[in-house]
Amino acid sequence: MLLQVEGVETAYGTSQVLFGMSLDVEAGEMVTLMGRNGMGKTTTIRSIMGMMTPHSGKITFNGEIISGMASHRIAKMGIGLVPEGRQIFPNLTVRENLVATARNVSGNTNPWTFEKVLERFPALKLRINGMGNELSGGEQQMLAIGRALMINPKLLILDEATEGLAPQIRTEIWKCLEDLKTQGQSILVIDKNVAALTRIADRHNIIEKGRVVWTGTSVELLENPEVQQRYLGV
Repeated sequence: MLLQVEGVETAYGTSQVLFGMSLDVEAGEMVTLMGRNGMGKTTTIRSIMGMMTPHSGKITFNGEIISGMASHRIAKMGIGLVPEGRQIFPNLTVRENLVATARNVSGNTNPWTFEKVLERFPALKLRINGMGNELSGGEQQMLAIGRALMINPKLLILDEATEGLAPQIRTEIWKCLEDLKTQGQSILVIDKNVAALTRIADRHNIIEKGRVVWTGTSVELLENPEVQQRYLGV
């Protein structure tokens, strides 16, 4: 098991958000975290990445407990994050954003390089000297994914992978994730596109009020429209 989140409880001050949150990701697996807004998905990611410290439970990555560990140490262990809102460096160029944190933390024998990222996202090559704050939302998301890939992560986490993007860009992002999964990349993804997620992901976790209330395969989720309506419907 690459990532294990076990019984995690996390709060913002006196406001508790996660209540015994548990999920796992096996090596080479694509797993989703789904649920309505405000249910604790992003808080789960922040807890994994060390941006918030759980007051209970345990998070293990690659056999090592990372609960409460500093974010930069967690990243160096091999978790690449594409955060909600992209959070690219606005005052750096596309080139600088990509090379700023580049490393091969996983010891990949065929690592992601600057050239490979530009091959994956040709639109970035056209804007290579453009500043981060000059890019469109779609270009920023491609850059955020490329930046995460440049550390050659053991686990890639995407928080709201396609939110607010044009349909054509969404299609490109899903194709990218599908290709990454085929190449054996372990992925944990948050998104609202059930159709796309059930097409390419292995397993799904649905969260409500800070805990997982349903987990299963794509086939199981598609065969349970009542589960989708109850926990994902608007």
